[in-house]
Amino acid sequence: MKIGALVSGGKDSLFALYLMKQKKYDIACIMTMNSISDESYMFHYPNVDIVKKQAELMNIPYIEGKTEGKKEEELKDLQDLIKNAKENYHIEGICTGAINSIYQKSRIDKIAEKYNLESFAPLWERDPESLLKEMFENNFEIIITGVAAEGLNETHLEMNLKSTLEYLKKLNEKYSLHIAGEGGEYETLVLNCPLFSERIVVKKSKIIANEQIKSAMLLIEKIE
Repeated sequence: MKIGALVSGGKDSLFALYLMKQKKYDIACIMTMNSISDESYMFHYPNVDIVKKQAELMNIPYIEGKTEGKKEEELKDLQDLIKNAKENYHIEGICTGAINSIYQKSRIDKIAEKYNLESFAPLWERDPESLLKEMFENNFEIIITGVAAEGLNETHLEMNLKSTLEYLKKLNEKYSLHIAGEGGEYETLVLNCPLFSERIVVKKSKIIANEQIKSAMLLIEKIE
């Protein structure tokens, strides 16, 4: 079966893709939504442009959709992207990295149903800690690229996620932070995994902080 994978560049969507490939599904294309708004309800990730490079390293065709990130309107933009993937890559299903977000999963499921596609969410309702450990065991190298939660700040940006796991567990106990960041508490970028032909190296980046909402992101300007 040919699958279109919705990929953000972060750990969840890429690990979901990895699991689908392990099950011998044919990943026909990688789909990415590029939101020009920081207030997007569906698409919350920085450094989305790097996904194109990740797709090259996996030798998988890449298609991108644009959205202004307005609630519900962005779903029409996603619908157009998925329609494009079905028409041009003949996909029969969609793969996403959803873990607990009913908002995201239900809307993607609805679009999949509209186009007679199967919807796959291999990480759905997995235990967050065991899920992260499985990623590390499968040689996923992951860094933190965005923070927006109590206990996290700009000093955590570009940190290796594996090295911060114990700290995240403490924040979970203290603030009920989702260890896998499913609530947008932090964002990630995969620098290397078994899917890539080469490792991504960050050569130039800068931190953009928003004191008003106590969040910060790592804007990656150059990679090799």
